[in-house]
Amino acid sequence: MSDPLTPKAIDFAKGAGLVPVVVQDSETRYVLMVGYANEEALQLTRTTGRLHLWSRSRSEIWLKGRNSGNYLLVRDLRLDCDGDALLAVVSPATGATAMCHTGAETCFFRTIPD
Repeated sequence: MSDPLTPKAIDFAKGAGLVPVVVQDSETRYVLMVGYANEEALQLTRTTGRLHLWSRSRSEIWLKGRNSGNYLLVRDLRLDCDGDALLAVVSPATGATAMCHTGAETCFFRTIPD
């Protein structure tokens, strides 16, 4: 069952105007990163097809890849059942494999020791 994703369906209020965005590679299915989006970032993502997020540290819209050149093309946006989190299924625009600012393929490369 799939309902259309509309801005009215997204509950930005729970997160003080932001919703978490889990970013997943469309081919490998790896979770690349988790970011946050406000309504403007979501609208820019939908308009341009490139992932835009809200930078909590800089308090501004952030186009993923603006500095690194590793833009992410959004293939699918999915809303969770509670309406307060998004899944962005993406593919790299340039074929780059390093999506983390550290140079790693994914931001989830560290393990917690037992």
